[in-house]
Amino acid sequence: MIKISFPALGALAGMIFAAAVGAQPLPEGNTGIAARYPSDAGIASDPGVIFFDDFESYSDVAGLSGTGRWNQVFQASNIRIATEAGNFFSGKKSVELTLPKTTGEVSNELNKFLSPTQDIVFVRFYGKFDSAFNVLGSSHNGAFISASYWDGAGSGPGIPADGYNKFLVSSDAYRDATTTPNPGSLVAYVYHPEQRDIWGDIFFPTGRVLPFDRTPGNFGSSFVARPEVIPQLGRWYAYEVMVKANTPGLRDGRIALWLDGKLIADFTNLRLRDTTDLKTDRVGLSLHGNGGILATSKKWYDNVVIAKSYIGPMSSVAVTLPAPTNLRVLP
Repeated sequence: MIKISFPALGALAGMIFAAAVGAQPLPEGNTGIAARYPSDAGIASDPGVIFFDDFESYSDVAGLSGTGRWNQVFQASNIRIATEAGNFFSGKKSVELTLPKTTGEVSNELNKFLSPTQDIVFVRFYGKFDSAFNVLGSSHNGAFISASYWDGAGSGPGIPADGYNKFLVSSDAYRDATTTPNPGSLVAYVYHPEQRDIWGDIFFPTGRVLPFDRTPGNFGSSFVARPEVIPQLGRWYAYEVMVKANTPGLRDGRIALWLDGKLIADFTNLRLRDTTDLKTDRVGLSLHGNGGILATSKKWYDNVVIAKSYIGPMSSVAVTLPAPTNLRVLP
């Protein structure tokens, strides 16, 4: 006879219920926090907002690491406050990150530590890739959300997540062939306990997972495959990423990506951790390349919001925005 404890029965019931009802629909468009704050004015005061930065208060890069701002700034020589028309989304300033042309590795980052740590985090930012952007292969060029990734045993790249040491999600544009237009397809780069490689996995909106993409991702029966999307160079978009850490013992973790308020990827049925000790403790912006920086390449970031619920694109008085345009959609 096999004895099942009541907690185990509860977990089993939870898994059965989740499988039966599927993942709940996610919000889209101007239905989030930003809809209450036209042009993001006052959004930092919202109880659901953890951190906000529109980069308007800085006269130089040194100010980024001031009290209450970003906790870490890496490769400051490649970072500047941009004030040229077209290189900020709103106001008069943005932050500009640069990859110099090189066969080596360059990693520019702005990191924000979260205290208290969180089980679910949303990050929305406006981003623009330089029209001359040309990077191939390993690159991180969006926002990342992580738990203990740089702390303790098993921290850092090249060491797999095991459910107890860390998890990481980076929203990136990924380009692994010269036939793919720059900057590449929007993906989630993930360290998780079931990762296929020591360097983490790449989740595509279609459900394809690299490496070993002959095996589909384990995203559950309710997973909706969506087409790959490549943003246009030289154009501002509202990017948003959500990471919901699972309940240990259940596969209710979730990663989602939005572009201009449109849900473009939704990865469900995830196991990111096996203990509640792992909670998101760090969020960052990055521009990284390793071995494939084929030209001096820049990215601008503006109007960054870290929050506990869906944020959505910056609203106007009308709080209505058109669907994303000027996108390359791959079959």
